[in-house]
Amino acid sequence: MTVKEVNPHFEDFLFDWNQKFQFLVGGYGSSKSYHAALKIILKLLTEKRTALVIREVYDTHRESTFSLFEGIVNELEIDHIVRCVSSPMQIRFPNGSRIIFKGLDKPAKLKSINNVSLIWIEECSEVKYDGFKELLGRLRHPTLPLHMILSTNPVGEDNWTFRHFFKDDRQKRFVLDDKELYEKRTIVVNDTYYHHSTAEDNLFLPKSYVKQLDELKDYDPDLYRIARKGRFGINGVRVLPQFEERPHEEVMEAIANIHRPLKRVGMDFGFEDSYNAIVRLAVDTEKKYLYIYWEYYKNQMTDDRTAEEIKEFAETKELIKADYAEPKTIRYYQQQGFNMVGARKFQGSRLQYIKKIKRFKKIICSDRCENTVYELKPLTYAKDKRGDIIEDTFMIDPHTFSAIWYALDDYEVSDLKEKPKGRPQRARPVREERGLSDDEATSQGTSD
Repeated sequence: MTVKEVNPHFEDFLFDWNQKFQFLVGGYGSSKSYHAALKIILKLLTEKRTALVIREVYDTHRESTFSLFEGIVNELEIDHIVRCVSSPMQIRFPNGSRIIFKGLDKPAKLKSINNVSLIWIEECSEVKYDGFKELLGRLRHPTLPLHMILSTNPVGEDNWTFRHFFKDDRQKRFVLDDKELYEKRTIVVNDTYYHHSTAEDNLFLPKSYVKQLDELKDYDPDLYRIARKGRFGINGVRVLPQFEERPHEEVMEAIANIHRPLKRVGMDFGFEDSYNAIVRLAVDTEKKYLYIYWEYYKNQMTDDRTAEEIKEFAETKELIKADYAEPKTIRYYQQQGFNMVGARKFQGSRLQYIKKIKRFKKIICSDRCENTVYELKPLTYAKDKRGDIIEDTFMIDPHTFSAIWYALDDYEVSDLKEKPKGRPQRARPVREERGLSDDEATSQGTSD
């Protein structure tokens, strides 16, 4: 076998098998996939093992992982003893080791594989979380230590890879601050070895390629963060960049100090996959600040059970503005003693509600409103086929956002861009009995 030169940042990784999980995350061209493949080949040359290489779609192996393994075998000049079989894709070693390639788009074919002691999930962020958990069940051997390598470019913080290996705010689960990994580059936490890499770590990368990555900063900051810096974050254009999470006590103190705060309650209905979401809001009409200080968020709840859980509203007669598309449900709550009415609906109301909320200078949310934070802090616009944002469509269905729309259906935030001279501009309520047309709403300053 020939002597193989490798990138220094990956030297320790190649021979470190002390942990069950090895999570590699990095930017484009960092050589993480190359060194994962090389690591597996070196292991299987010295130990008889069956390794399983996984991608979400089986057909993508041929031009990626299989081609990568084949190239390394040729570079090491071991192609006379290690056979790369193209149909079905498989790599066989002289000691009986083998590498099998599978895709999670054909999960039934995983069931026939036995004694797998090593799994590599390439582009693991593309794999579904259920697929990852299924693979954990396939990783078993009576005597050999078990290992799983996961490699990926970073994606959004809503991806399961971030929630599983770093933190999941919704589940109150914390493993590692990703910023610590970017600083230290390699970290071991429990039974997981973490490795971060960027283009600088690949000494064989052409300078022209690195220059292309640097140029992304000027026209695609999201891709620059992923491709050049190799960091997780929020992908896409944020709907509410002014959204902030604050300690509950701080939020309540701020509300208490507002002169005549405007308080509202909104409710969005849901059952199976969607949620019953209720929010309590307070508006500082002078500063144009929106405070969110209380939430209710549950699904698979019948109306009678929900009514019982939120009966405090029936007792206090607190006004609830609810989803106008559910008149039958609203009538039920009214019959149970709730002071509930449908929010206004008019042509273009969805887009106008979105633009209204965006005009608040700050949106400050209590840290007790965990579901509101989970939905709204990373909320981004969906994009069309050309890559342009769709102003009234998001990457998720944010039920708490809908509840906020309904709560503030009779309140108009003044346009902060155009203030008339000679007098202060104040927010003014829109008369509930009159729905605005698109042209009228636009004339009140809805441009962003």
